Amino acid sequence: MTWKQKRMLRLASVLIILVLSAYFLYPLNESINLGLDLQGGTQVTLEAELEEVDADTMERAMVVIRRRVDELGLDEPVVQREGDRRIIVALPGVEDPNQAIETIGQTAQLEFRNEDGEVLLTGEYLSDARAGHEAQFNRPIISFEMTREGGRRFAEITRQNIGRRIGIYLDDEKLTNPVVNEEIPGGEGQITGFDSIEEAQQRALQLRAGALPVPIEIIENRTVGPTLGATAIDQSVRAAIIGLSLIILFMIFSYKLPGLVAAISLVIYSVIVMGILAGLNATLTLPGIGGLLLSIGMAVDANVIIFERIKYEYRSGKRLKTAVNTGFKRAFKTILDSNITTLITAAILAYFGTGIIRGFAITLSIGIIASMFTAIIVAKLIMDLVIDTKLVDNEKIFALSRR
Repeated sequence: MTWKQKRMLRLASVLIILVLSAYFLYPLNESINLGLDLQGGTQVTLEAELEEVDADTMERAMVVIRRRVDELGLDEPVVQREGDRRIIVALPGVEDPNQAIETIGQTAQLEFRNEDGEVLLTGEYLSDARAGHEAQFNRPIISFEMTREGGRRFAEITRQNIGRRIGIYLDDEKLTNPVVNEEIPGGEGQITGFDSIEEAQQRALQLRAGALPVPIEIIENRTVGPTLGATAIDQSVRAAIIGLSLIILFMIFSYKLPGLVAAISLVIYSVIVMGILAGLNATLTLPGIGGLLLSIGMAVDANVIIFERIKYEYRSGKRLKTAVNTGFKRAFKTILDSNITTLITAAILAYFGTGIIRGFAITLSIGIIASMFTAIIVAKLIMDLVIDTKLVDNEKIFALSRR
């Protein structure tokens, strides 16, 4: 493959990546998911009421809570462990969290008990539960269905208790206590005793998600208003614009045309990174923004290393094009080594960290990879085009001298 073919391949690759990034970013105000600290919402910290609880129980509790949160239909909720007994639930966009908190924090243990209080059947055999209204009295009810095994057991206990009452309890609260008139086959039935259809819907959601394996209490409820989130976004955008502007001015002042090339590369870098985040449907948080800004600084470091190496090669007597090629080639190893060490650190943070720490590590990693691509591939491509077209062939414009 000739050098012209290689250049055309690199140019096509850059254009394809830019087009894809622009595609995922459009429209900009809808392409990036915002985290709790930017969008506003509620963060709830839950703790197991038992002093000693194993990791498997907490993992099962997380699964149940995640199902309940998913049933709420929220945008990008976060459910994560904190320590041995705590679970943090972030609910972006939830301004009135009371109902959501009640939904995710209730144990939702369904039990069928006989007149002596003996548990005959539990909600573990439930396959579905839907809220509605009773046809005759228009009361709020939950219609439930059981698994095949649950249906068999339900038919058996109703057959054995004809003429007796079977109480239906949810978290030890008696909802209804009907008399069994006949065997109920098929594992289908109704639960009454709710004050409103909203309560029935909430309980049905909990039953569909399953019961928590351990009682959970809410120890903290923190609400972030959308105004605070908007302020954080405005401040972050302002800081990013000021920082980028100062970096671009410094690069152009110090390196002339190569500095302008670096500025163009940074703009392309920004589009690519945001496009990757949008394409991955990632959630952007304040720590994530911090990781992106840090990766911008590393991208500038890479350009500085490259341009200083070009200066050194040019002072050693090489022609401009040769100095540029050699400078990029010899700076590559140094840039690669420094970025790999940072990527290793980010990988450790992403693996062992949770929540905002993991978000910071992931966005930092994406930013580093994109910065290497723009500093090594994009900047080199632009420099080669400028030199080969002979639009500029003056060492002063390149901030170069033989001395």
